[in-house]
Parts: sequence; C-alpha cells; structure tokens
Amino acid sequence: MSVLTRRADFLAANRGLRIARPGFVLLAHPNQAQGLRYGITVTKKIGNAVVRNRMKRRFRALLRELLPGAGLPDHDHVLIGREGGVERDFALLRTELAAALARAAEGKGDPPRKRPGPRK
Repeated sequence: MSVLTRRADFLAANRGLRIARPGFVLLAHPNQAQGLRYGITVTKKIGNAVVRNRMKRRFRALLRELLPGAGLPDHDHVLIGREGGVERDFALLRTELAAALARAAEGKGDPPRKRPGPRK
C-alpha cells in the first residue's frame, strides 16, 4: 500500500467513482496495476493547520486499518475531508468508510455532480 503524492494522480482519481459521506468523500479510480494506493486531501476551508493535520492523522489511521482488507485492488483511493469530519466519532467514521468501500466494490457511486451553469 503506497501513498499518492503527484497532483496528476489526484486529478485522475477525481474522474473515478465518488462516494460522499458526512465526514468525507471517497474517490476510487483504477490505476493500471500499480497496486493499492491512497491519498488524503483536506482544504483550508476546513480549518487551520492544526485541525487539518488532525483530520489527516485520523484518515491515515482509518485507511491503514480498513484498506488492506476492504480496498479495491489496483485502485487509487482518495479521501477528501469535509467540514464535520474532525468532530465525528472515530468509530462512526470507521463504519462510514467501511460502507463507502463496500459501495465502491459494488461499483455504486453517487450520481455525477451538476456543473454550474453560466453566470448571469
């Protein structure tokens, strides 16, 4: 299990399957037999550096625990932090991630997001 570091890999994952949960959004995208990989991103909208790093630590612990058994083989998995993710109970995040990985394994993602229309 390796870590995504290149921006191109994160952009490619954005074209894959998207499963939204209250604490995070999971993106899953096939990666041409490069093994099980994961990435984490938390924007500055979430909070200051302390809050963002805490959220990333929690996500890393969840991924290390669940991804080897429930992750999709030869896929990139990206977790995007959402606003309420830091305050959520860790056990609740674990069950949400397990459910999101199960949905990804079934190929059931959320419907595509609507693109914003032209401004008036």
